[in-house]
Amino acid sequence: MDTYQNSFHQEWSQLSDPHVRALAWLLTSPDLLDKSAPVWWQQIGTLDIPNREKLRTWLFALNAHPTPLHEALTIHKYLRLGHYAEKLLAFYFSHEGLLYSHGLQVHSEKSETIGEFDYLLYAQGGLLHIELATKFYLFHRSIDVTRPMTVFNYLGPNLNDNLGAKMRKILQQQLTLSQHESARKLVQSKVIAAKALIKGWLFYHSTDHSLMSVAGIAANHCMGFWWTVDEFEQLAIPYALKLDRLQWLAPAQVSSDEVMDRSMILESLHRHFAADSTPIMVAIMKKNSSLMQEFCRGMVVPNDWVSRATQVLP
Repeated sequence: MDTYQNSFHQEWSQLSDPHVRALAWLLTSPDLLDKSAPVWWQQIGTLDIPNREKLRTWLFALNAHPTPLHEALTIHKYLRLGHYAEKLLAFYFSHEGLLYSHGLQVHSEKSETIGEFDYLLYAQGGLLHIELATKFYLFHRSIDVTRPMTVFNYLGPNLNDNLGAKMRKILQQQLTLSQHESARKLVQSKVIAAKALIKGWLFYHSTDHSLMSVAGIAANHCMGFWWTVDEFEQLAIPYALKLDRLQWLAPAQVSSDEVMDRSMILESLHRHFAADSTPIMVAIMKKNSSLMQEFCRGMVVPNDWVSRATQVLP
């Protein structure tokens, strides 16, 4: 089966450092959203990599000597995935000489925080404002089959947000920051454009065999499945790996002693869900010489997730 994971491994399997692999994914993975879709009002950006071979040379050199990247990331156990991705991309923009500012906060005269620029990049005629979001949403159908499927059907794993609401906030609030008087006083150069860069994975229920196209979603986005615990138990899994949040970006690649067999992963999931309802990201792994590589991934959710998801659908 030809999957995104297969193509990623073909190009990047020699990258052994997990953070360099995550950076490679961030720079080369397909965007989640279709930037040409009218629903986004031309506010979706994309990473322009003019020389792919030059990028490959740099990433392989970085993999051999990753200390500068590790120091820039300042990894700690409380680091959120969004901040991790932001730091990865800032490292790249800085290397390319594009970075004017990263994480620049805008305050009012009363010292209240108005907002923050993820990135201000040097561009022809001024500065380009980029907002980065790395998102992971589960598609859930409405019971009402007459209702059109929209980006609001993509729900956060913990059901506390959805893709439609997230994008509304980014487009209407975060991308308009440069228009604020306090921002104009802080940033002397002209901000010529503001774009949202949206990366991540979308997950579909295993019964959704014919994945419908939803307006605004890129056709070639990174995708996986979601299963309830009961459904996951029915799968014939050779090896699996529970992915911590900072491992959610690139397809997983580990040594053979790091994976779990079927009985081990099931026991681990049961132990988790006995005390916690937070969905778990699982990579299904296969052996490739001395390595274990992800060929499929999905979110395992509690058995009552479906009924709760139906209640929160807009």
